[in-house]
Amino acid sequence: MDLFTYREFETPQRTLLADRMRPETLDEYIGQEHIVGPGKLLRRAIEGDQVSSIVLYGPPGCGKTTLAHIISKRTAGEFVKLNAVDASVKDVREVIEQARMNKSMYGRKTTLFLDEVHRFNSSRQDALLPAVEQGLIVFIGATTENPFHYVNGALLSRSTLFQLHKLTKRHALEAMRRALADKDRGLGFMNLQVDEEALDHIASMAGGDIRRALNALELAAVTTPSRPDGSVHITLEVAQESIRMPTVKADESTQYDVLSAFHKSVRGSSDAALFWFLYAVEKLGMDPMVFIRRLIVACSEDIGLANPQAMVQAVTAMDAYHKIGWPEAKYNIAQAILFAVESPKSNAVATAIGRVADEIERLGAAEVPLHLRDTHYRGAEQLGHVGYKYPHDYPGHYVKQQYLPDASGERTFYEATEQGTEERIRQNQQRRRKADS
Repeated sequence: MDLFTYREFETPQRTLLADRMRPETLDEYIGQEHIVGPGKLLRRAIEGDQVSSIVLYGPPGCGKTTLAHIISKRTAGEFVKLNAVDASVKDVREVIEQARMNKSMYGRKTTLFLDEVHRFNSSRQDALLPAVEQGLIVFIGATTENPFHYVNGALLSRSTLFQLHKLTKRHALEAMRRALADKDRGLGFMNLQVDEEALDHIASMAGGDIRRALNALELAAVTTPSRPDGSVHITLEVAQESIRMPTVKADESTQYDVLSAFHKSVRGSSDAALFWFLYAVEKLGMDPMVFIRRLIVACSEDIGLANPQAMVQAVTAMDAYHKIGWPEAKYNIAQAILFAVESPKSNAVATAIGRVADEIERLGAAEVPLHLRDTHYRGAEQLGHVGYKYPHDYPGHYVKQQYLPDASGERTFYEATEQGTEERIRQNQQRRRKADS
């Protein structure tokens, strides 16, 4: 089959209900009103056949491929689909070469729809870039993964990003009711009686994935024995057999987002921190150690000396996890999480690190003051390594002297806060400064 005259969506009889019911126009399209509602930019571009290079980003079943299908119906040029799972650089270059010919000989534009663009490695994405820059092809990429992680920056910068939202139970119900009423493409030709609670269950279990909802409805319709009058009754029990609880996908972007939510929750919400930890481990299958390590970091970054015991709790929880494993250690880890969240907070440690890093960058190179240099060898005194004052020989075990490089003077990096036990450190700092003055 000629790759360049082939239109992916104009295939012979489709077998699956979700394919048969795929919207042909924007008026049939369900959801995503924020980008294809009346008067919206993408809608105007599709209706006017003026779609430029775009990236469609959203969860499975939210309508990315359907939008590409609608664009393929509206464009007067060539429309080619490749799937990044099995497409090669050779395939991309063939599309580009044919697009060059179409443009020069016939003045026709070529639109390339690359499904699952996140599966394309960097070199294959690079092969697309010159053709996009030269206007040889209109690029449409679809991805379920964060495009800022998986799409080359140069290609992304030359495309308009449209984020599609997860569809809701309402959208799934609308799609199923359309299918039940449509006698040509849907299930309207059957004598179906579908209980409302059955539809409600399928819509809930589909998790916003219309394809999944329609496939479950079709499975229920064609596998349920008909009654004597020829009708088919789909009950809640039938619906429950037709669709199971969706499997949550823990892709790399999701893991980063959940881990971020966990750390941010440690700063302010015991309930949320515990929720994100258990959701990630028990629902997404993430490694508990990822969260224990982040918790240990947070105990210094966000709590620090305001409650030093938070670090002890976190490290002890890590030790417990190594010794007794999951799921028993969830109690120890949960205890450490709650202890950290309920501790007084201070970012003084993190702030001090940042200030020191800035000073190191400013200095470039730092020389150790003579009185702080090593004296454990003969000749050190001749080199001038003298003048160090031993603090324990002075009242309060403290004496003022220079510790920083000459170029830094008397800079202050660590400023204790009034939070928790750090208040005692703050008072001690104030006493020292008063004694120094």
